[in-house]
Amino acid sequence: MKLFSATLAIALACCTMGMAQTDSSTIIEDFKPSTLNQPGKEYPQVNSQGYARFKIEAPAADSVRVSLGLGGRGGTKLHKVEDGSWMGTTEGPMDEGFHYYHVDVDGGTFNDPGALNFYGSIRWESGIEIPAHDQDFYALKDVPHGKVEQILFPSESTNTSRRAFVYTPPGYNKDQSKKYPVLYLQHGWGEDETAWSNQGHANLIMDNLIAEGKIEPFMIVMTYGMTNEIKFGGLRSFDITPFQTVLVDELIPYVDANFRTIADRSHRAMAGLSMGGMETKMITLNKPEVFSHYGLLSGGTYSPEDIKDGVEVDLIFLSCGSKERPEAVKSAATALKEAGINAVSYISEGTAHEFQTWRRSLHELAPLLFN
Repeated sequence: MKLFSATLAIALACCTMGMAQTDSSTIIEDFKPSTLNQPGKEYPQVNSQGYARFKIEAPAADSVRVSLGLGGRGGTKLHKVEDGSWMGTTEGPMDEGFHYYHVDVDGGTFNDPGALNFYGSIRWESGIEIPAHDQDFYALKDVPHGKVEQILFPSESTNTSRRAFVYTPPGYNKDQSKKYPVLYLQHGWGEDETAWSNQGHANLIMDNLIAEGKIEPFMIVMTYGMTNEIKFGGLRSFDITPFQTVLVDELIPYVDANFRTIADRSHRAMAGLSMGGMETKMITLNKPEVFSHYGLLSGGTYSPEDIKDGVEVDLIFLSCGSKERPEAVKSAATALKEAGINAVSYISEGTAHEFQTWRRSLHELAPLLFN
């Protein structure tokens, strides 16, 4: 099957930094520690314009650079200051939301001791959060909260036990008679099953939507997509079969047996970001009897010809950032609707191939599921 048209989009940097030269006098000196800093650490810092400032303690180093973006492209060169540390500010403002980064010291790759770590780019990377104007929808609020539970499920096909995380909504443990629909939600290349909770705040997005009465509660299951064995740029050699077996033949039966799910096609959805979108497209087309709702978040598109005759799809949701390929997403949704398929497109304004796009996309997708 032809790979999704957004394969090259995965090569976009996961954090986007303004590259135009900026007069330092225009930078507002209202920097504050990032919300993702280690306890008690003052750096990195961010300001109200979206600039980031870094300070690295490496007095014996000859060069220090902060690398932002997938694969370390782009970055900020730091300069040694009087106390022997290295400091620097991004050349321009960064996109709102979450970004991975690491520190290059004399050619070696290290994490920033001041920042928390998040799994991305096939390693634990440092993370920084640029406050977003719309961050309220994933903020931690005083509302009833669901539970994110780690499960270990048996996998005969891989001869081991595999890990997944399951979000159950508030009240799941109170009413033992209530059953729930399930969204199977996949991460992108270089990430793992922790991404949607840690970087994406999927659980908080759900908690807030439920508290606002905007969605009927459902479960989310997140597992490792076995993508990271494929080297960056080698997507054409990816075989969906092993992961499809794990998901469809092993994980879904385990979840249905151990959680109170509505275990039928009409109450089961699959979505994914970036390469997780490619996996979603492949599996939903291979197994139309398993899922009724499909979501590709910066993960390509469906065409009317992809949907087999006689297959009724309740929803196809397509999204991306405005800095990606929005016209392709919108035109694909239009073509699907003209073919009589319920399709919705969403464009995240001002973002690229990054988690703010995908947080917003989940926030838009969730109210459309299982209606």
